[in-house]
Amino acid sequence: MKEKKTSSKKLVKQPTAKQTATKKAASEKTEEKVEVSSLALHNLKRPFGSHKKRKYLGRGPKSGHGKTSTRGSKGQTSRAGRHFYLGFEGGQSPLIRKMPKRGFVSNFKKIYQIVNIEDLSSIKETVVTPQVLKDNGFIRDESALIKILGNGSIKNALTIQAHAFSKRAAAEIVNAGGKVEIINV
Repeated sequence: MKEKKTSSKKLVKQPTAKQTATKKAASEKTEEKVEVSSLALHNLKRPFGSHKKRKYLGRGPKSGHGKTSTRGSKGQTSRAGRHFYLGFEGGQSPLIRKMPKRGFVSNFKKIYQIVNIEDLSSIKETVVTPQVLKDNGFIRDESALIKILGNGSIKNALTIQAHAFSKRAAAEIVNAGGKVEIINV
């Protein structure tokens, strides 16, 4: 038979008033001697929780990560290299296939950067190129397509180079004594 271990509690004596007075006096003396330590490489400590312990997998049930290495039991999810596409529903017909499709989206749609005529009136140069438009902050990419629209009016004669112009914009530029130059892609 096994013997039971008995734990005995030790009684701690409370210090007397005389002992506490001497301890206070001693601590006051030591406070004078103790210097404030500065922060240095030898006494740096990382904050609690900033460093996580590595998760060792495949080391058996005693490792703390289970017999199956935290992958649950059998099947596709327990195998290495499992990949599902976005919206996979375990073989059930996915929602994206159930939804009705309508309309048409062209793969060859042209997306233009829009510039209005009223914006061009603030430019000081006589020839307005995509580089000038980018430098003045009217467009983001000088290599992308640019379209000039007829919102506003223009008074000074400008030669404007762009990929497309609206009818009103082209008429306004020509009436002001300017030129319209279409950049071919």
